[in-house]
Amino acid sequence: MTKEELKAVPQESEVFSSSLLEVDQLNRIKQDLDQTNLDLDLLKLERDGADVTHSHYLSQRFASLQEFTSHLQDVLREQTVLRERLTKPLCQQNLPIQADLNRYVVELMGMVVEFIQNLEVKIKMVRAIPTTEDSLSSLNNAMTQLLAQVTEVENLYKQVLKRRSQPQINNEDGSVDKAY
Repeated sequence: MTKEELKAVPQESEVFSSSLLEVDQLNRIKQDLDQTNLDLDLLKLERDGADVTHSHYLSQRFASLQEFTSHLQDVLREQTVLRERLTKPLCQQNLPIQADLNRYVVELMGMVVEFIQNLEVKIKMVRAIPTTEDSLSSLNNAMTQLLAQVTEVENLYKQVLKRRSQPQINNEDGSVDKAY
């Protein structure tokens, strides 16, 4: 090769057209922008989740959860006592009530009494549900027995009618017997 031919060859290592170079640069810029946006989103998620996952907040939530579960365990232990207290009537007990609230307390007590009565009726209904099957089966048994007795009475009635329709026979001693 001659010197002139070597000078004619472009010195740049990239032989592509300028528009291809621009598109390539735009693609690199777009990739960098997407990566930056992704990093930003990850940082935002980390910031939002930092309050939830921080050990200080977790320990507070854990403590409140333990307190709540211990309270529930106490309620379960005292279930019978609480049930007795709730079902015990408040009669013959004086409650100090301000004079301006008396009318509302009277209305409230009426509603409470009505609620407790409805609750008792519904509890009795719920408790009666398992015995309904037993009652139904005993009713079916009683009906079967009644039908058997009706059938037996019908047979006896037919026998009585049959005996009445048969002629009577006189005995030698003068008594009357029916022929069988």
